Amino acid sequence: MNDRQYDPYAGSDPYAGEYAGEYAADQYQVVGYDEYGRPVYQQVPQAQQVQQVQQPQVPHQSQPPQQSQGYGYDPYAGGQQGQQGYDAYGGAGTSYDTTGSPYGTAAPQDTAWIPQQQPEQPAPEAAPAPAPPPRREQPGEYKTEQFSFIEEPDEESEDVIDWLKFTESRTERREEAKRRGRSRVVALVVVLALVIAGGVGYLWFAGKLPGQSGGDGGAAAASGPQKRDVIVLHLHNTKGDGTSTALLVNNATTERGATVLLPNTLAVSDDDGTPTTLGKSVDDDGSTGTREAIDTVLGTQVEGTWRLDTPYLENLVELVGNIDIDTNADVPDPKAKKKGEAPLVKKGEQQTLSGRMAVAYATYRASGEQEADQLQRFGAVMQGVLRKLSSDPQAATTTVQSLAQILDPSLEDKDLGAFLAKLADRAKGGDYKTTLLPVGQGGTLTDGAGEAVVKDVLGGAVKSPEKDAAVRVGVKNASGKKGAAQDARVSLVNGGYTFIDGGAGPAAQPASQVTYADAAKKEQATEVAKTLGLPASAVRKGSTAANADVSVVLGQDYRTR
Repeated sequence: MNDRQYDPYAGSDPYAGEYAGEYAADQYQVVGYDEYGRPVYQQVPQAQQVQQVQQPQVPHQSQPPQQSQGYGYDPYAGGQQGQQGYDAYGGAGTSYDTTGSPYGTAAPQDTAWIPQQQPEQPAPEAAPAPAPPPRREQPGEYKTEQFSFIEEPDEESEDVIDWLKFTESRTERREEAKRRGRSRVVALVVVLALVIAGGVGYLWFAGKLPGQSGGDGGAAAASGPQKRDVIVLHLHNTKGDGTSTALLVNNATTERGATVLLPNTLAVSDDDGTPTTLGKSVDDDGSTGTREAIDTVLGTQVEGTWRLDTPYLENLVELVGNIDIDTNADVPDPKAKKKGEAPLVKKGEQQTLSGRMAVAYATYRASGEQEADQLQRFGAVMQGVLRKLSSDPQAATTTVQSLAQILDPSLEDKDLGAFLAKLADRAKGGDYKTTLLPVGQGGTLTDGAGEAVVKDVLGGAVKSPEKDAAVRVGVKNASGKKGAAQDARVSLVNGGYTFIDGGAGPAAQPASQVTYADAAKKEQATEVAKTLGLPASAVRKGSTAANADVSVVLGQDYRTR
């Protein structure tokens, strides 16, 4: 059995591996081709099986041979003699023995060839090479057919690209939204900080912070020049032949209002510079001369005059619907026939006053009282009227027109109505105060009055005089000579200066002084000294009166003319 070969496809049967090739070659021969060119096999009779080696039959492997074993070269049939051979193209060829030498060819006359009627068949294809033994797969090993390679983008790949672009753009939008959100937060924090700072600044500016000096004065002193609107109000008592004067002030910068009460004893100068009092100026010089006199002594700029006779004040209180104020005295009824009758106005808090009651209280001055007491009552009535007046300019103008009073040419109905509406708004909001201008003996301003009222409320010292305006010179007589102040007034008026009477000093001093507060006024102070016949050594920088550009204190060295 040297010609036996091992058949790897024979399975586990040892005989099937040894004889499978020989069995297939001896038992079948190609007898023709069908119409498709495939070979047709015929079992060879046993008589023609020359020198056939008897093989053990394996029942379970007696199935027909595979197509690849019927023609061509069978590498597993080399040990058989007389085996029909075929060339590589499927044709009948010469048989070879075990040594490879030809010993004959198959022919139709041979017993082994039995002709059959078969349709024409095309030439068979070349026999495929034997398949290698099946390869056992390893665990976790991937097969090639499990992968696919995309050479061209299809619709799904386009969808994936679009999805990636969408997610990328959505991520960018989210980042941009986050950045915008952070920017909004930062902007909001900045705005809140500015609002808080602005509110605190306003409270500080308006003097409303805790511990800060209240009132308009503190804000004014700290902030410098401010815009103020000022009109002068004269209340004429048609039955008492007296007048009461006040300045109504609207500070547009600090949004505060004030009533400054001016005593009739305030020293002013008339048109030719002659000293007089405010009360006399109202009676003698009229509205225009009085406005100019007030501007000169206080350094303000009064814009108009409002003359309010007592009958019109009564009508005004009735038009606004009565007023509620705190009263500091019982006011008897002027029409009372007997003493001891009930007062017309009772002393107390939040007393409701009609028009007639308001006039009686505003003009009342008890025996032994100072003028300042009566002025305080007049101021309280006016502040009560402003609290009841409309804050609408048109409505306030209608109220003014309803009075049917004759106004000064310097002030029209609509201007007065708009001005009073602003003051009414201040009074209702609590941003309004009434103050008295302190006046000493001789009608001059007392020390500290300029800082508290003239400078802070009226802005007299802060306001710069107009170009080409006369320099205001305040003169205080400390020479011990009664006629020294009048002599100085004549010299200054003739020199083109505005004379402001500062009254008399508490005691005489040896040397005269000429003082200026602003360095720009040094030259003017030097000229004032020359005008008064004082040496240049008397000029120095220092504090001045609030209503003067240059202050002069006449000493014992001053010589009258």
